[in-house]
Amino acid sequence: MLAAGIIQPSMSPYSSPVILVKKKDGSWRSCVDYRALNEVTVSDKYPIPVVEELLDELHGPVLFSKLDLRAYHQIRVRPDDVEKTAFRTHLGHYEFLVMPFGLKNAPATFQSTMNDILRPHLRKFVLGFFFMISHFQQKCGRTRKTPPDCLEILRDNQLFVNENKCGFGLTEIEYLGHVVSGVGVAVDKKKVESVAAWPTPRNIRGLRGFLGLSGYYRKLKDYGKTARPLTELLKKGSFGWNLEADAAFEELKCKLTTAPVLKLPNFDEEFVVECDASGRGIGAILAQGCRPVAFYSKALAERSLSKSTYEKELMALVLAVRHRRPYLLGRKFVILTDHKALKEILHQRITTPDQQQWISKLMGYEFQIKYKAGTLNGAADALSRCVDTALYGISIPQWQDIEEIKTEVRLDPILQEVISKLEKRELTDSPYTLSHGLLLYKTKLVLPSNSRWIIKIMEEGHSSTEGGHAGAFRTLKRIFNCFFWKGMKRDVYQFVAECLVCQKQKYQAMKPTGLLQPLAIPEQVWEDISMDFISGLHKSRWFEVLLVVVDRLSKYGHFILLKHPYTAQSVADKFVKEIVRLHGVPR
Repeated sequence: MLAAGIIQPSMSPYSSPVILVKKKDGSWRSCVDYRALNEVTVSDKYPIPVVEELLDELHGPVLFSKLDLRAYHQIRVRPDDVEKTAFRTHLGHYEFLVMPFGLKNAPATFQSTMNDILRPHLRKFVLGFFFMISHFQQKCGRTRKTPPDCLEILRDNQLFVNENKCGFGLTEIEYLGHVVSGVGVAVDKKKVESVAAWPTPRNIRGLRGFLGLSGYYRKLKDYGKTARPLTELLKKGSFGWNLEADAAFEELKCKLTTAPVLKLPNFDEEFVVECDASGRGIGAILAQGCRPVAFYSKALAERSLSKSTYEKELMALVLAVRHRRPYLLGRKFVILTDHKALKEILHQRITTPDQQQWISKLMGYEFQIKYKAGTLNGAADALSRCVDTALYGISIPQWQDIEEIKTEVRLDPILQEVISKLEKRELTDSPYTLSHGLLLYKTKLVLPSNSRWIIKIMEEGHSSTEGGHAGAFRTLKRIFNCFFWKGMKRDVYQFVAECLVCQKQKYQAMKPTGLLQPLAIPEQVWEDISMDFISGLHKSRWFEVLLVVVDRLSKYGHFILLKHPYTAQSVADKFVKEIVRLHGVPR
């Protein structure tokens, strides 16, 4: 490198260590550890292309060419910054004259350079991703611009390519870990050979390595939910290989080696979004012409499992559209769902905050929702059900002695009269109702006042583990949630007062009041007064409260009118106006 003019001897105050990394061909690459320098370097925020977006640009071509550039040592370092690249070796102290490997902003700088020199042709028939340039043609034969034109641009800018890694006029090209052809995009078989032979991870480090490689191909069908048992093991203190993790590990390896060929999106055609939700997950497919463009799946969080079917289906629809926003925004598309209630979602009445929140996320999109029967919506349905568990039966509790209570109600003459009037519809605004042969009072089961079940219910509501020997008010409230009988409050308060456990274990929480003492007789009028409120009166000109002020010596009283709500400030103002003004301030 010294002879080639890449480095020069340095007297810089900066110094970074050198490490050697072995290459695949057996040679060695020297790398400088610039971590300390990178920590104090201001980040270059130049946008880096997204792999998925670059792949979306490749619809239509049948011939491809690839140019692999030598990314580093091709861009000059600014003279003022040369000293910062200094590194130390056993032979001395050197610094780079060209951009070295390991600098924090090197990728952004190189991407910016490639975009600048290729800007006239970028995304027309040329794509640039760091050190790789892809050229594509719509049909066989020479087009207006060909790879030699790209080579001329590189020659004019003195940028060199790696001849061994270049290819020209290919019908199939390996690009960024994928195999791209006129048919579509598929997983690079060479990249997943190591996945097929990947050993079972024994620690978090090995698991992270596997998920890092497999996660690069997130366009795989149902990747998110398939990998969930493995990602759960990444949580702190959660690593413990089990049967569920092993099944997910093997399924991921199988999917990577048998991944389908996805269609490259054509933005001149209409997109179709198929979505579905099941018990524990949601799934969606972005398609064109009955061929999948991309898959999306997501396992539901614990807090979402209790949502209704409508809410889950709505969530699946919104998340599917939002996830594929770059494809769908600004163009009309179709949504297929197997939940018929969502077909007219934009014309429905919004009744819950969750519904309002999800529907608001669809504003700005132009779409049409169509119903597709679940039997025909197999792909999206399968994506949402990969984590489903089989449900073989449902059990509900039933009260075996309910017939005895019905018999007691029929034998009670008062309750039987109420039932008779309800059946004749003579009681229109009554709190009593009939439901499945049961008499209810405000949706509570009615019992006769002499029923033998009353004692059992009070014991269950007060003396059981759930009752916890609570006070009379809490016990009454707990029982009234399910039952009602005439004289219920009296019976509950008496039962709690006679509870032997409460009498033995509980103590009086109130402070003793002490003995009553007579008040001293005042010596002058309006020296000592008594005050109290009388409330609950009928309104008269909006007044419904009386403030009574009585002189204790003369027994002369004032009755001051107040309105609800009254405060200490308003009462004090009235007191000054009506009492202090006439009699002065009391002692």
